[in-house]
Amino acid sequence: LRVKWPNDIYYSDLMKLGGVLVNSTLIETTFHILIGFGFNVNNSNPTICINDLIMKFNKKEGTKLKALTADCLIARTVTVLERLIDIFQEKGPNGVLPRYYKYWVHSGKQVRLHNDEGPIAWIVGIDDYGFLQVHEEGKGVVSVHPDGNSFDMLRSLIVPK
Repeated sequence: LRVKWPNDIYYSDLMKLGGVLVNSTLIETTFHILIGFGFNVNNSNPTICINDLIMKFNKKEGTKLKALTADCLIARTVTVLERLIDIFQEKGPNGVLPRYYKYWVHSGKQVRLHNDEGPIAWIVGIDDYGFLQVHEEGKGVVSVHPDGNSFDMLRSLIVPK
């Protein structure tokens, strides 16, 4: 599984399996965060689901892994999420970013800015606010804000909305 910025969960970098939504509010000195996530567990259409991947893996590797149920996947996800939150609270973003980068689909990807003939840039990471960072040769690293840009992964293009 891989992560596509800002909030999609992918199989390899080919098909979306789920997503994450986070809403945060600062009240005085306390952050209140609401995290929602969803996975395609059983529905093979229109793309693929987690249980299809398990069957594919079993066939390829000769194993007999059981299909996941939604409640089992939720329990496992919440357990991992609790550990990540603990690490984040103890070490800050640098405690979880190496793991995030390990699974994200964008490392070293080349994109064009603005249009198909626009300048070439390379995706380098995310900034302190969670915005995508790209490096344009000769101009350095800039953050791409989702309110003014979109990332078209199929065309390797960052375009104004």
